[in-house]
Amino acid sequence: MSRLLVCPPDYFRIDYEINPWMRRTNAVDPSRAADQWQVLMDVLAHDVAAGIEQMRPVKGLPDMVFTANAGVVIGRRALVSRFRYPERQREEAHFERWFREQGYEVIILDKSLNFEGAGDLLRFPDTWFGGYRQRSDIQAFPKIGDIFQRVIIPLELIDARFYHLDTCFCPLSGGELLYFPSAFDSYGKAAIAQRISEDRRLVVPEEEALRFACNAVSIGKQVVIQAGCPRTTQLLEACGYRTYAVQLDEFMKSGGAAKCLTLALD
Repeated sequence: MSRLLVCPPDYFRIDYEINPWMRRTNAVDPSRAADQWQVLMDVLAHDVAAGIEQMRPVKGLPDMVFTANAGVVIGRRALVSRFRYPERQREEAHFERWFREQGYEVIILDKSLNFEGAGDLLRFPDTWFGGYRQRSDIQAFPKIGDIFQRVIIPLELIDARFYHLDTCFCPLSGGELLYFPSAFDSYGKAAIAQRISEDRRLVVPEEEALRFACNAVSIGKQVVIQAGCPRTTQLLEACGYRTYAVQLDEFMKSGGAAKCLTLALD
């Protein structure tokens, strides 16, 4: 069973603007956001059979709901994020405390390095990729590679709309990659092509990438994806995946969908 860390959206709202999606004038409907989050939880727990671990939300930290940015968990070691923007930096202590209370060995990066967790570090069994420029620093990846004894391939994110790697790049459990190539520079596209064969690269159309089709949760041969992405769903089903479409447009107002709302704990 896969285990996921989540945080209820009790205090989710748009209090600031730190990516192109966030506009304080585009207010979140709290009731609708809570309903959408609960549907996602039900699909993950009952349809996909994932184990769900909840942490307590904190008033005044509206983006804690996006637990993908809490850090990275490998075995019983948890590397806690170092957020670029002050608006999110207060989350770090709460994520660190949760990991310690659960018995993880907690690793803290130097304050000079920005790194935003599983939003910017995504893994295939034999290859790890790190997204940089928008939120995480490229200098963080050699340090993280030393910690976990893995080589991390850096990918520059050149489109501000795709500010974390997990908004445009989704490793699938069967070894395929769901991604939006235009989010990467020429080196990044070449690095991806060198390591993942063309027949395993599933290219998401721009209109669905902008609906966060790549911000999906893949567990086994099941994928939970933002509703309204029919072409991406067809690509997935042609590769043998069962898809579950969930409406998460309240969270899209802040720049995230299913993957942003979860952190893999195994």
